[in-house]
Amino acid sequence: MSRLAAHGLVREFRLPGRSRRHPLRAVSDVSLELHAGETVALVGESGSGKSTVARILARLDTPDAGTILLDGQPATPGRRGLRHHHRQVQIVFQDPFASLNPFHTVDHHLRRPLRLHHPALGRAEEDERIHHLLDRVNLVPAGRVAAAHPHELSGGQRQRVAIARALACRPGVLLADEPVSMLDVSIRLEILRLLDRLRAEDDLAVLYITHDLATARHFAHRILVMYRGELVESGPSDAVILDPRHPYTRLLAAAAPDPRRRGTSALAGPDLPVTRVEVPGGTDAGGCPFLDRCPQAMPRCRLRPPLVPLGGGRTARCWLHAADTDPAGSPPGPATTRPPAPPTARPDP
Repeated sequence: MSRLAAHGLVREFRLPGRSRRHPLRAVSDVSLELHAGETVALVGESGSGKSTVARILARLDTPDAGTILLDGQPATPGRRGLRHHHRQVQIVFQDPFASLNPFHTVDHHLRRPLRLHHPALGRAEEDERIHHLLDRVNLVPAGRVAAAHPHELSGGQRQRVAIARALACRPGVLLADEPVSMLDVSIRLEILRLLDRLRAEDDLAVLYITHDLATARHFAHRILVMYRGELVESGPSDAVILDPRHPYTRLLAAAAPDPRRRGTSALAGPDLPVTRVEVPGGTDAGGCPFLDRCPQAMPRCRLRPPLVPLGGGRTARCWLHAADTDPAGSPPGPATTRPPAPPTARPDP
């Protein structure tokens, strides 16, 4: 049984200047499962809806449609149900300084979740747990760190405090929203190894949101690729990175620097040549969201592609892997070569 699952999540935002009939859909029909002892990476460029999914899973935001299951049970409404969910599902935010109150000490940040979720603890037990939490995230001496304010710590130390705070209530699910993107390159690997160790020790289900395909492949068991609010590909990490099946995943892989790849394109292959059929209209009618940038676009892409199982636990939302029959009833027509549009992802240095 999955510790945390979501089915058919939809989140729309009504923005100034947009018609109420055409809101901005940040998340569209997203389903995923997080299992104990497993890390799932959610990758995609900025604005694809990754953080919105994390906020919905943490119940910091309410979806317009869809269901969330915690240990197989639907989310319970009301304050008591919300507190139970927060005790089991914790989130680590991207900016370690903004997520900590600068007016309070580290001791306050760690003691507050203990009092909220474990009110029966005495003062001495709280002190013991705070020191144990700081030891677990390699912040020593614990007494000196506990008395410090966030501005007295480095960025890596602040993020370790945020991780310790997330572990204070002993959750079963940890959502890490780009936890290393604002840290120095020299300490990113240390933080990721810390999260991986804590996952193994506490049997946590971890959702790791990132732009970095290399760390996603190294630390995650499965990878979910997101584009414009939709999951376009999923599968085991090595399979998705080494053999991407969706054109967008291929673009992401091609954007990653690789000194071994000289004069060749990671997009081209025996099954998916870099060609394109000019398709008028765009995606306003509910077609493929990647239509305007896809190097393999076809007339059938004017319709929303299905989520196609590829075997081996892999899926791809693309007509290239669906039936050969064109559902639009029109032949593919002659292909015209067009260079692929580069992704707008911010690769981590």
